[in-house]
Amino acid sequence: MKATRDSYGEALVKLGEKYKDIVVLDADLASATKTVEFKKAYPERFFDMGIAEQDMIGTAAGLSIGGKIPFASTFAVFATGRAYDQIRTSIAYPNLNVKIAATHAGITVGEDGATHQALEDISLMRSLPNMTVISPADDAETQCLLEEVVKYKGPVYIRLCRPATEDIYTNDFKFEIGKGIQHGNGTDATIIATGITVVEALKAKEELSRENINVRVLDIHTIKPIDKDLIIKAAKETQKIITVEDHNVIGGLGTAVADVLSEEYPKKIIKLGINDEFGKSGNWKELMDYYKITSKYIVEEVKK
Repeated sequence: MKATRDSYGEALVKLGEKYKDIVVLDADLASATKTVEFKKAYPERFFDMGIAEQDMIGTAAGLSIGGKIPFASTFAVFATGRAYDQIRTSIAYPNLNVKIAATHAGITVGEDGATHQALEDISLMRSLPNMTVISPADDAETQCLLEEVVKYKGPVYIRLCRPATEDIYTNDFKFEIGKGIQHGNGTDATIIATGITVVEALKAKEELSRENINVRVLDIHTIKPIDKDLIIKAAKETQKIITVEDHNVIGGLGTAVADVLSEEYPKKIIKLGINDEFGKSGNWKELMDYYKITSKYIVEEVKK
């Protein structure tokens, strides 16, 4: 059990040794975003910008122009909300090599409540030209994809979560930006998930198999560019498509999948997520159940 934000902190330290041009910026939240680990290892390459997200993004843009590989971190709601104009104009428009690693995304932020639960960040970031959007599901996926992000030239938004989640992959599993991962070959339905909901989708798959309902799960860790071929293949080979995400159903993973299918292979999809509303304060597991994005509700939807 490990939170993807913890995986991010560990990966930064490893990557910092290998890639000397990496610099890290944080908006007074280093202990929470786990960039504090990089600060301890490489204090001369760490910049605490204070509670000034817009300034942090502008500074990251300048460091990128100077040849560095900046990772700018804060909570997702602040990264994409307070600094949207700076991301759009200073990073996405000039296509700069800046990595925005935002933690505490979705309703799984829990007790911090609606003001701190970013439910629209994927929508905001995937709508920006030049921006790549990544939402890893577990420790191994986060650490491997982060190295791919370092190698990739261009702006990237990395969505990370607060709570510890179960391991799905082994450390030697290979991930590729833009290529989803298929679990199983079931033809009854396809469950398409991202981030923290991938575990829930896999639990649903296992439960359904006991009733001889065979589904496949697609882990879409890269929401932009999305793996169109994998999604179209699943639509052709399975009876039902269900998406599940810790995000507003408007503009997130479900919308991205719907865009693909409407253009390439028209098929009805069911979108499970936060139904166009703000979050609430509470235990993160109870909130996932309240908003019906747990395995229980995925199973129910497959059976309908």
